[in-house]
Amino acid sequence: MRNKRADSKSKSNKIMSKLGLHDMKLNEHEEIISGEIVWPEDLTVGFEGEDIGGLEPIIDSLKETVIYPLVYPELFESTSSLFGPPKGVLLYGPPGCGKTMLAKALAKESGACFINLHVSTLTEKWFGESQKLVNALFSIAKKLQPTIVFIDEIDAFLRERRSNDHEATSMMKSEFMTLWDGLASGENGRVIILGATNRPTDLDKAILRRMPKRFAIQLPNASQRSKVLQLLLKRINLDPLFNFEDLVSQTHGYSCSDLKELCRNAVMVPVRESIKTIKGDFKNADLRTTKIRPVTVSDFFAHDTNLFDSAVFPDSVDLD
Repeated sequence: MRNKRADSKSKSNKIMSKLGLHDMKLNEHEEIISGEIVWPEDLTVGFEGEDIGGLEPIIDSLKETVIYPLVYPELFESTSSLFGPPKGVLLYGPPGCGKTMLAKALAKESGACFINLHVSTLTEKWFGESQKLVNALFSIAKKLQPTIVFIDEIDAFLRERRSNDHEATSMMKSEFMTLWDGLASGENGRVIILGATNRPTDLDKAILRRMPKRFAIQLPNASQRSKVLQLLLKRINLDPLFNFEDLVSQTHGYSCSDLKELCRNAVMVPVRESIKTIKGDFKNADLRTTKIRPVTVSDFFAHDTNLFDSAVFPDSVDLD
């Protein structure tokens, strides 16, 4: 425990120094939470990235409901609670469709402090420590606002409550929700809880009520797959007869991460062929003159593609 806190303090000092916040005083629990902070400048994914290609309608909605209130609070100043960002946003859908990347892009584009919360950070074996860490999470989020607190696989943390839940777990969840409600009632609070899940129906109904903005991130349709593939392959030497429509039609049911892995395997096919021509004599081979042929559509299916099939996910989920 002592070593963990020493490591947390060291990591916290580095992060706060990087943020230019040398003088900000943090207690020991806030120091632990600060280790989860990712500064926007360190995020490499944006809304134009290949990992979230084809999600323009959702991106536009997120800009209006999340980014604008965070970045331009003066436009949303009002005595009415109807103005301002929602305190909770949920991204749900099958694995590999860009939920995590979309969350990071939100933080990048908004310039908000991004707390990438790992649930294990809050689960302490010492009684009462988890509640203190939850308090520290909301405390530091307010100090560094605008802040996006991202919880991936939020269902594992805030699933529907059961009679056999451990007392400490129940207390931690209750504390989390109480402090979350405090965000909604606070003045000029620019802190958003952003959750992602593959299992939205497992979430506690009380949690869903606190996440009024919900976005279904589904498997990409043909148009979206086309955009993703063109982004992924824009710097690749493709055969003159390369047919994107043919590739799109053969990748129905693929997630964005499936498509990326498919492309990664495909571009290696011509490379492996060239390596075979060298016959292992790399020391004497002039690799600069070794020609690698363009990538063809058939290269994408040179391996068993069944391993890329994503799990079936319903087109609509009733979360009310």
